[in-house]
Amino acid sequence: MIHLLKRLAVVCYAMSVLLVTPAQADPQPLDVFSRLPQFYGVALSPDGQRVAMERNSPDEDMAALMTLDVATGNVYYLLNSDNKKVKINWYKWANNEDLLVSARYEMSARNGQKYFSTRLYVMRYDEQGESPQPVIDWRHIQRYQNDAKYVPQFQDNVIDILPDDPNHILMAIDISRPFEKSVFEVNIKNQKIKRIVRGTKQIRNWVTDQQGNVRIGISLDYDSGEKQIFLRDKEGNFEELYSFNVTTDKPVHVAGFGVDPNTLYIKKYLNDYQALYTLDLATRKETLVYADENYDVDGSLIYSPLTRDAIGVRHAHAPNGRYYWDDRYAPLQRGLDRLFSDKHNVLTAFSDNEEIYLLYSESDAQPGKYYLGNQKDPQISFLFDQYPQIDTEQLSAHQLITFTARDKVEIEGYLTLPKQGEAPYPTVVFPHGGPAGRDRAGFDYWVAYFNSRGYAVLRPNFRGSTGYGFSFSESQMQNWGMAMQDDVVDGTQWMIDQGYTDKNKICIVGASYGGFAALAAAVKSPDLYQCAVSFAGVSDLDRMVYRQRNFLNANLVKKQLGEDSDDRERRSPINYVENIKTPILLVHGEEDRTVHVEQSERMADELDDAGKTYKYVELPFGDHYLSIQSNRMTLFKEMDDFLAKYLH
Repeated sequence: MIHLLKRLAVVCYAMSVLLVTPAQADPQPLDVFSRLPQFYGVALSPDGQRVAMERNSPDEDMAALMTLDVATGNVYYLLNSDNKKVKINWYKWANNEDLLVSARYEMSARNGQKYFSTRLYVMRYDEQGESPQPVIDWRHIQRYQNDAKYVPQFQDNVIDILPDDPNHILMAIDISRPFEKSVFEVNIKNQKIKRIVRGTKQIRNWVTDQQGNVRIGISLDYDSGEKQIFLRDKEGNFEELYSFNVTTDKPVHVAGFGVDPNTLYIKKYLNDYQALYTLDLATRKETLVYADENYDVDGSLIYSPLTRDAIGVRHAHAPNGRYYWDDRYAPLQRGLDRLFSDKHNVLTAFSDNEEIYLLYSESDAQPGKYYLGNQKDPQISFLFDQYPQIDTEQLSAHQLITFTARDKVEIEGYLTLPKQGEAPYPTVVFPHGGPAGRDRAGFDYWVAYFNSRGYAVLRPNFRGSTGYGFSFSESQMQNWGMAMQDDVVDGTQWMIDQGYTDKNKICIVGASYGGFAALAAAVKSPDLYQCAVSFAGVSDLDRMVYRQRNFLNANLVKKQLGEDSDDRERRSPINYVENIKTPILLVHGEEDRTVHVEQSERMADELDDAGKTYKYVELPFGDHYLSIQSNRMTLFKEMDDFLAKYLH
């Protein structure tokens, strides 16, 4: 196997020769950070003999979905995308020959509202193992009602690949009734479909057990926020297991089934923190499986492909981000941790017999590397890394820190100090997006870039961040620009008080909600920051609610951002441009489907009318996620010039 994997590695090297690091440069070239990752989304076939992944071209806006054949080292290109109007959304092996591929299409309604839709394809190898061909095109699924054509927006919801049946998968699509999904058995060989469960009770999601039976339906009333979890029996009858309101109550989440069809794993709250339980469907008895007294256990279940049973759960604060109650992988994990010491080593996939495995290894200062290993004939070989040009010797590890906000609430965050220079450093305060998200340890290409330029970086997990309990997370509700904004400012002051930061050289940088936080900081704390950068940021909460009016979740968005228009206006940076003293850099993708480009366009107009110092850059075809390489490079070039001007 070593010989074959060496051949595989040579193939990867040949494809990425233009990305190999030349002689060390100081400082490192900007594009080593602003390029898209070389390879990502690596998926192992059930027999472990094929690896699917995406590869970004080093020189153009092009992503290729491809496979590597472990036995021969051959490379097969399945399809290309320019990441503009059509993007590769996800992919998953249905069996050893068929690769399910979801494509995402950028769409616009007649009223100018931008959204996206998804379609499912299957890429199949022919009998000779030559280049696979697409055989299913779900774009033709449609329904006619009252003489008006209805085409489901999302047509890629695979709820079970049915591993014991290589010919079929189960999909949930709202064909029978708009926005109410039915379950279909889909033959991936001849494209025939058969409905097995009709949509009902406003069920938006379905869950199967490990035997492929549709057992759980999850409904949501978008107007009221009421959510119900139903158990479905063999006769098709429904029994309510849990109900709650998603805007006010502590939720219950279905995690999945054990191999025993009566064992359902759920995540619910133990006091204020989410924990993992089993629910015995025969007795309705709940049993605690795993809890953390300081953090939510909010990751997904880990399954053994050999036993088909749940063996652990992903949890950011467990070793290597995994907690196992079945220690079948423990000896392998210990060996890998010794081999790749001081790294975060994650077993991402196994073959069905658990002999062949994929390893992803990274650290705070080391971009992710992929390896392919074999337990039966103990081997492990390097496949490829994501950012091969980055000189990791220049980067620093993160420090988990805690500071006290003005109202005595403890806030965690991550501090990264540069290796060059000395304190007090020029500093980038970098609040995360969401806000229902959080920053973690591990490699981050934004932080690596800031670090390489000699900037200290603070990433505060302000109120509204996930993982810190129900009360902490829910404090984002109708609170944008308030206490959660104060947390960011208090973290900045902590940096100054601790002697890490030069108070005259601080810039706040953020994307999405982080962009809102950057603009709000320029409004509320105009003397604290020397510059502010907002990528795809929100400036007008009232406009966000207005834009959402045509979507099903319009009422839920209003309950999150604020139900009173006057209150939303009071918390929107766009209405207080006169307070701003800070130079502003605004960057936004013109095709952003998450935060409409008008959020930055209108902010730029207000800044211009008020005679403020700003620059606005619009990225052609740009989305919310910097999926186009040239756009990512443009953002980093603009940001690099901007930070150099105001922090040096």
